[in-house]
Amino acid sequence: MPELPEVETTRRGIAPHLVGRRISAVTLRRADLRWPIPREISELLPGQRIDAVERRAKYLLLHTAVGSALLHLGMSGMLRVLPPDAPLGAHDHVDILLEGSSGQRERVLRFTDPRRFGCLLWQAPDDMHPLLAALGPEPLTNAFDGDTLWQRSRGRKAAVKLFLMDNANVVGVGNIYASEALFAAGIDPRRAAGAVSRARYARLAAEVKRILTWAIERGGTTLRDFLNPDGAPGYFFRELNVYARAGEPCRACGAPVKQAVLGQRSTFWCPRCQR
Repeated sequence: MPELPEVETTRRGIAPHLVGRRISAVTLRRADLRWPIPREISELLPGQRIDAVERRAKYLLLHTAVGSALLHLGMSGMLRVLPPDAPLGAHDHVDILLEGSSGQRERVLRFTDPRRFGCLLWQAPDDMHPLLAALGPEPLTNAFDGDTLWQRSRGRKAAVKLFLMDNANVVGVGNIYASEALFAAGIDPRRAAGAVSRARYARLAAEVKRILTWAIERGGTTLRDFLNPDGAPGYFFRELNVYARAGEPCRACGAPVKQAVLGQRSTFWCPRCQR
């Protein structure tokens, strides 16, 4: 599933082509993705100018004066900016046609989603969609730090990796980056969240910020389905230290990387480097 760096890479890729452009038409080739597509998408968006493209957690919002289109890429979704006559694929479900102006040609924002676990929803002006209401702080802002993690973790018996992946505590730290951040911080992912010290949470928060920032610079992580908007894969997968490396030698100490299942997700760690 695309994680925060992949979604941020997508936002940065499409925003220059969208912001300031007016939507001339919306084509829905099916009535639903993960959930039904609200009528506002086809009834209110045409004729509106896109004022901003924002990311919140793993969601993207296309803001206009009358409301915002809320998108999630799901497990295999992809957004691309293409010529309007670009050939259609079997899983190209949504086209948002952008007017041409000031020397700019018409373009279409195309939402492709083979597995249809993504979504296209609507957020009214001056409102917050229920999917966004309970989200925790963004990891790359000052609202997220080690003290925040330490305070929220007191008395928590859940594994620290599951605690870190809980969007109520911090958004967008999915399975890959949680594994990598815990390795970099030297913390066993199975350790109870409430048993991690304030000092170790400070290091963990710093590593989350560092790794997510570096992954964004590298264009995200391609494992199966993700491609960034220009069709090129992300390259952070070449930097992975433990994720998907079970049985291989730890890059730091040489011990075999371990694998287990936590919260129905594969977890990878070095038994020597992480305590």
